[in-house]
Amino acid sequence: MPRRALTSRFPALAPLVVEGRIALKALQTRRPEYRLVRAPAALFPFRIHKHHSVLRRRLGDADPRLQELKVQNLRRAAEELDGLSIAPGQVFSYWKQVGRPSAARGFGTGMLISDGRPIEGQGGGLCQMANLLYWMALHSPLTVTEHHHHSLDLFPDSGRVLPFGSGASVFYNYVDLQLRNDTHDTFRLSVWLDDTSLHGELRVSREPLYTYRVVEEDHRFYRKGGQVYRTNRLYQLQTDRRTGNRLNKRLITFNDSRVLYEVDEARLEG
Repeated sequence: MPRRALTSRFPALAPLVVEGRIALKALQTRRPEYRLVRAPAALFPFRIHKHHSVLRRRLGDADPRLQELKVQNLRRAAEELDGLSIAPGQVFSYWKQVGRPSAARGFGTGMLISDGRPIEGQGGGLCQMANLLYWMALHSPLTVTEHHHHSLDLFPDSGRVLPFGSGASVFYNYVDLQLRNDTHDTFRLSVWLDDTSLHGELRVSREPLYTYRVVEEDHRFYRKGGQVYRTNRLYQLQTDRRTGNRLNKRLITFNDSRVLYEVDEARLEG
């Protein structure tokens, strides 16, 4: 007989378990390498990557009001993140920098995912910022030391411009996104919002030697055990800027996620 998690047998313990995890993560990120500072933009003349994502998208039958609430949380998070520098040997932790998304700190409710469905919850919508940062990191030499991907494909594509499975799931503070600078250069992060989009830019202090891009392979929908799944592989390609020669092709992730919406039978393989 499989063992059941302690919190499933004693649900009242769940808040204590969560706070325990939060305390352990906070202890980890107190180390000196997590202490980032802001730096002037003028010191970082070279752009590594720039990206933007639409603030308001149609997500199945999710309440559009949650999209508006999300925007306010993203603005608040941008205040904490914009201008941060990551020096050699330092580690960027999403939650270390954003902090607890409490009402007292100016965060409101927004869309969270619980048991595969959208709900309203405190600090909701901050995954979009993590998605942006992760995508920019994949176009840089920064090392991703902690990343969690979404285990379910919740909504049909609506204006998708990035490959499936290229996002980052975060939950305060123990489901984190962390990036380590293993290079000899310092990087600077810029994030901002306008009326329609969330913008991000990663810049560096010296002219970079390499370029990076992400490619998708083996994307398909298939049926297994009566359920529909979506799968693909994402690779990071490293190219020498001077010669144009490809130097490396690295597997980033293999995605294999259960789909929670209707998929046309014609799109299923296997």
